[in-house]
Amino acid sequence: MNIQIFGTRKSFDTKKAERYFKERGIRFQMVDLKEKGLSRGELQSVLRAVGGLEALLDPKTKAQEQLTLIRYLSPEDREEKALEHPEVFRTPIVRNGQRATVGYCPEVWKEWE
Repeated sequence: MNIQIFGTRKSFDTKKAERYFKERGIRFQMVDLKEKGLSRGELQSVLRAVGGLEALLDPKTKAQEQLTLIRYLSPEDREEKALEHPEVFRTPIVRNGQRATVGYCPEVWKEWE
């Protein structure tokens, strides 16, 4: 398994995801969205796995202005703007190769083991 966890250090669900993999002895790479963000290729891979950008957007984000802007842009521009503002993503985004989840999803991760 090649697990990547995209999230923020302050996110409770991101911490729970890290703990889930640590408790099972599964190695993972933590990527802080505030520091590094997602690359275009990583975003495309996650979007294919979760069914599109809308599944990644967090309706409870504090960045409501950016979220509203993203929703009104053309599909091509939406992804670009989302990459510029990773604070609009729900966390954690957990990626295992071509598979990915958004949010805390231990029932899915268990199937990956």
